[in-house]
Amino acid sequence: MIQSGRSSTAASIGGYTFADPALLAQALTHRSARAHHNERLEFLGDALVGLLVAETLYRRWSKAAEGDLTRARAELVRESALATVARTLNLGARIELGPGELKSGGHRRDSILADALEAVVGAIYLDAGYDACRDAVAPWFADAIEALPPLHKLGKDAKTRLQEWLQGKQRPLPIYRLLSESGEDHAKSFRVECAIAEPPLAREGEGGSRRAAEQAAAEAVLTALET
Repeated sequence: MIQSGRSSTAASIGGYTFADPALLAQALTHRSARAHHNERLEFLGDALVGLLVAETLYRRWSKAAEGDLTRARAELVRESALATVARTLNLGARIELGPGELKSGGHRRDSILADALEAVVGAIYLDAGYDACRDAVAPWFADAIEALPPLHKLGKDAKTRLQEWLQGKQRPLPIYRLLSESGEDHAKSFRVECAIAEPPLAREGEGGSRRAAEQAAAEAVLTALET
């Protein structure tokens, strides 16, 4: 068995102590290490994480629309978000890896960390049931939930949000105007103005493509409207 040199034999993680330490050991075993690995637990944990996060959001935002809740859940359960949670639990130091993954720094890879987190959640569920799993795991996502942007902004780019804001107030749509284009073909820079009529307001944005510059300009207009 090949492990990261910082592994721990403790049968607890994130404030939860296992009655069956073998479940935690399996959850922290990558398929590159040995045959008895964590992929089945990951399958179970994937569903549980989605349910736990959905339940937390449902209770926290009692008046939020389904679409907003769905976008918030997607933000919280994406691979990079799960990997961030895994890092707060120091999972990388405890994952058992095969020699190839160990050499390539697998304990730092988002995909491996996210999979291990899901496997740990599945292991807690098998160890103690749903209620104990929810009580143990929900706090792991507290910081990420607090850091979410306003629900109406989730999953929507700046141009879409600006258009919806104007339409909601029955005002004319924005006009985007290309101000300048510079640089070589492989390193272009665009500057765009976004202007609205009501209230009269215009802001500029820059980006490596015209679309990116338009998004930056729309975000600048939204910031001005909000302040």
